[in-house]
Amino acid sequence: MTDREGLSSEEVEDQLEEYGANELEEEDPTTKWSVFKRQFSSVLIWILAVAAVISLAVGEMLEFYFITAIIGLIAAMGFIQEWKAEKAMEELQNMTNPTVEVYRDGELVEVESENLVPDDIIKLEMGDKIPADAEIIESTDIKIDEAVLTGESKPVSKEDGDEIYSGTTIVHGRCEAKVTKTGMDSKLGEIAGEIQESDDDTPLQRKIDSLGKKLGVIAVLVSVFVFALGMNDPNAGIEAILIVTLALAVASIPEALPLTLTLTLSLGMKDMAKNNAIVKKMLAVEGLGSTTVICTDKTGTLTKNEMTVKKMYLDNEELDVDGSGYIPEGDITDLDGDKLELDRTTLEKTLTTGLLCNNAELRKEETAYQINGEPTEGALVVLGEKTELDKKDLEEQFERKKEILFTSERKMMTTVHDVDGRNDAFVKGAPEVVLDKCSSIMIDGKKIELTEEKKQEILSKNEEFAKDALRVLSLAYRKDVSEPFTDENIEQDLTFLGLAGMIDPAREEVEGAIDECYTAGIGVKMVTGDNPVTAKAIAKDIGLADDPKVLTGPEIEEISKEELEEQVPEVDVYARTQPEHKLHIVEALKSDGEIVAMTGDGVNDAPAVKKADVGIGMGQKGTDVTKESADMILQDDNFGTIVSAVKDGRRIYDNIEKFTTYLISRSYTEISIIALGLIFLGFEYLPLIALQILFLNVIGQEMPAIALGLDPATEGIMERDPRPTDQKLLDSRNLFMVGSMAVFMGIVGFLVFLLGNPLENLDSARTMVFASIVLMIMAHAFNFRSLTDSIVNIGLSDNKWILLSIGTIAPVLLALIYWEPAASLFGHTPLSLREWMITLGGALATVGFIEALKKIANKIYGRGY
Repeated sequence: MTDREGLSSEEVEDQLEEYGANELEEEDPTTKWSVFKRQFSSVLIWILAVAAVISLAVGEMLEFYFITAIIGLIAAMGFIQEWKAEKAMEELQNMTNPTVEVYRDGELVEVESENLVPDDIIKLEMGDKIPADAEIIESTDIKIDEAVLTGESKPVSKEDGDEIYSGTTIVHGRCEAKVTKTGMDSKLGEIAGEIQESDDDTPLQRKIDSLGKKLGVIAVLVSVFVFALGMNDPNAGIEAILIVTLALAVASIPEALPLTLTLTLSLGMKDMAKNNAIVKKMLAVEGLGSTTVICTDKTGTLTKNEMTVKKMYLDNEELDVDGSGYIPEGDITDLDGDKLELDRTTLEKTLTTGLLCNNAELRKEETAYQINGEPTEGALVVLGEKTELDKKDLEEQFERKKEILFTSERKMMTTVHDVDGRNDAFVKGAPEVVLDKCSSIMIDGKKIELTEEKKQEILSKNEEFAKDALRVLSLAYRKDVSEPFTDENIEQDLTFLGLAGMIDPAREEVEGAIDECYTAGIGVKMVTGDNPVTAKAIAKDIGLADDPKVLTGPEIEEISKEELEEQVPEVDVYARTQPEHKLHIVEALKSDGEIVAMTGDGVNDAPAVKKADVGIGMGQKGTDVTKESADMILQDDNFGTIVSAVKDGRRIYDNIEKFTTYLISRSYTEISIIALGLIFLGFEYLPLIALQILFLNVIGQEMPAIALGLDPATEGIMERDPRPTDQKLLDSRNLFMVGSMAVFMGIVGFLVFLLGNPLENLDSARTMVFASIVLMIMAHAFNFRSLTDSIVNIGLSDNKWILLSIGTIAPVLLALIYWEPAASLFGHTPLSLREWMITLGGALATVGFIEALKKIANKIYGRGY
């Protein structure tokens, strides 16, 4: 490297003033306070707050504290779950080196990377993370790992004059470079700007907000109407009117709904995490259940990401290789199944070449073998180890003197080694490229002329391997080469040794998972950087389609947005794709009305992952930025985990629908009872007081509702089409059921109240109607395990949480009636046997009614989703 003057201190100050610090800016940073404020965005929370204010105004302090505690609990739980929300900008900042060597005022000094400016000259070596976009001035054998930007694991060779990018890493060589762009102007900054766009609300969030507003409007209208009615009644005192208004406001809102929703989603997220799917945003769970298309990476998701040599071709013979993955066990056999030994000269020379022209290492961890290096090179290391050839021993025996790097332009790699005092070259690369540089071939250990006919025979075998989804490398060598060790001097007159065909084997569970998707009405699209032939063969092998339709990245660039939208429904495989193509694919599928789940790992995948309805980051190979942009992270990078998460999403949404219908029907039962009391008995004989309603809506209903939220998946949940995202939580069918149940149960509850003789003993009558509703709450938990099927068909005992909730509520009910001071606090009196029979009879009547109502709803509306 030459001496550099660099910028002067004055020039640096001017550049800093013009371009700003070399850091990524965040427009709207996520803080604890902003997350906490978000918990109060729900209409339901604000209605509860109004009810608390009314309680305080009329001096009902117990109700005030109760409601306030509910609001606090809901906010606290939501805050705890959502504090792990997006910190993409923070992760992006952490991707840059804190310090860097730079020439300033004629000296090489170390400065913080945030103080770099355009035109700075920086010095970088192997292992350094590049702190800004720059242009290489002078370099030595430099390779850059750009996986964080492109998703490609293969390091990219760079030359003088090439651009290098912030956030990428130097894995080989060293260089000096001139900074061209810093901060938000860098390539990393451009991506940062894209992923700062605000998130769209999830379908579930929109549905809950809509439901909350409607319930709020009803609560306000009912309360205003009753208040106006009371003011026109000369016998009603203002305190009595406010108490009735408070009771109705409290009854109109299913207070348990926000808390049950939060708990159900939270516990569902924990269950999914146990199965390697970490869902970061609670309300995104429902999106999984509505997914209609999954766009998935191939490597490591559909496959094991463990390249394995399965076929060889040498000595005019095709060979099979046993074993899978990185475990160095298995034999090399001929097509008759006979094992080959290393006494075959060509075989030994081929394997030795694969080990010497190689930078990967095989390591044995505690539980598994791992490759340090590129997967294709790793496959050759494992192949050699299967024959007990040891890479380290060979490298010690044959010292490496030169490496000519693999580049995407050259498509080959060469190393020169000292072999018995002479310099031998060992080569691997693309078959068509290597063959073009070969003049001879080794057959049965002897070097003979490589004829044009033989070349075509080898290329034909290469095509045959490629059609079987194998990635093929050609191996060759040249004996006794002379200096200079340059590609022009060495890579000619090579001797062809053989072909090695390798594959990243499919995960065992993938084919079954894809079948399950198709049964569930979910399309699966494979997105890969592989060539179309290989991609199509793999897709066919894993059961993606019998004759997969392939669209390539370059083809996407050539067609219009409208043409892409027309084609995407029929495409099974996207090959030769770059990260920007993923974004186009997501947009096209969404334009066609699909609910899209998209996987991603590289930084450039982040915009597509964020744009998808369900963004999925890879936990093992994914970058921090993509993980932060995702809604869900796969800890095992496994496609089967996505399908399992979709099933969980469907189960959770089904259960949300169950407990929402359950809770709202309970609330409007209370309104019906109070309304009947006002119509027939006036303001002085309210069937339920606010404290009773709060207990029923929060404590009484909460446990059964949570138990419904934890209900196991119904049979055949993955045998139906995805739920339409525009389907409301309370669709026509469920509204019919809620209205019918509220009216019938309201009448039953009011009859129980009348049979308690409220004109003579108001406290006893209130105790009876309270007990009757609690019994309904317990019994109806079984009814609501299905909104369509009979309780007889779904059973009673396979949800232990319902049994536990009933076992808890029953003694609490008895305590509130018979135990002081609780009984006096609620205004309850002990019930006689006759009174208990009336309350129990009323509850049982409603159980039978709900079962009959399901059948009626099925006939009128069908069985629903």
